[in-house]
Amino acid sequence: MALSKERIAEIVKEFGANEKDTGSTAVQIALLTEQIRELTEHMKVHKHDYHSQRGLLKLVGQRRGLLDYYNRINREAYLELIAKLGLRR
Repeated sequence: MALSKERIAEIVKEFGANEKDTGSTAVQIALLTEQIRELTEHMKVHKHDYHSQRGLLKLVGQRRGLLDYYNRINREAYLELIAKLGLRR
C-alpha cells in the first residue's frame, strides 16, 4: 500500500523545486493525495478494514491542515495546486 520509490520520485519531480525537495508544502500535499487515492481504492474492495480506514482519515486530516496552511501562505499557488491535483476547495 505504500508508495513506491519511483512514484515518490515522480511526484517530487513534478511538484518540487528540484529532485531533493521533499519537504515543501506542495510536495507533501501531493504525496498525501496519492496515498489517499491508493487507500480509497483499497477501501472500496475491503470495506471492513477499519485499521486502514482510520489511517485514511488521519491522512485526510493531515492533508487538510497542510492545505489550510498553504492557502494562508500563498493563495495563488494553493489554487494552482488544487486544480493540478483535482481537489475541491
